[in-house]
Amino acid sequence: MRSVLNVLLGVICSIAVGYYTGQQVFAYDGTGERIIYVISPFGTAEYNDKGIIELEGKAVRFTTFETRLTGFSDLEKIYSDAQSLLPLRVERFVAFPIGAEYLVEEYAPDENALVINKFVGKKKVKEYRYKAQGPMYNAIMLPFYLRTVPDLALGWSFRARLPVQFTVTLSSMDEVIVPAGTFQAYHFTSVPAKFEIWISADQYRIPLKIKGLGGYRYTLFLKKYYPAKKNTPPAVPA
Repeated sequence: MRSVLNVLLGVICSIAVGYYTGQQVFAYDGTGERIIYVISPFGTAEYNDKGIIELEGKAVRFTTFETRLTGFSDLEKIYSDAQSLLPLRVERFVAFPIGAEYLVEEYAPDENALVINKFVGKKKVKEYRYKAQGPMYNAIMLPFYLRTVPDLALGWSFRARLPVQFTVTLSSMDEVIVPAGTFQAYHFTSVPAKFEIWISADQYRIPLKIKGLGGYRYTLFLKKYYPAKKNTPPAVPA
């Protein structure tokens, strides 16, 4: 089973997103940021930014995303490039009523490649290999990458790969009501219709609502937001 966001974006094992050629991206220190979601029809999810750590001699951003449903949990430890947020390594700890799995996703950004190894206990049971035409991304981090793009205007779009290509577009500005309150939001849609994302149109650019349009439909709603300890909002250039 995949975490809620991974299923939301329609991929069994990974997501590959077209990189933003020529796009300026704000430096954003989200260390300490914590975001809690409720999942309709049931469940909760929590995102935590643990800050910059060292991985194999390189400074990387370490984040976690944990999904809890009845009888199911999925904890993802995500290590990504500190500037681009391109994933380098993802470790997934999945537990469900009939057992548990451990998966390791190893990304090679320079080669646009991804290898996923699946373990049951200490035994490796499967290996998946993927190659894309552009840098690969991680499903959990996609909404958080969108928040770093500075000059958003209606009609703004980019190509994404799953590795099947689709297009994400800023379609409208909406008023969104979630358990955390009422917000003005950027509304992103995809073609083919895989998901919708609403991000707050304020200095924090919080992912407010994430809706899956696949075979199993559900929605994440923002319940509680704890800002970064030293928050440099994406709306302000570093």
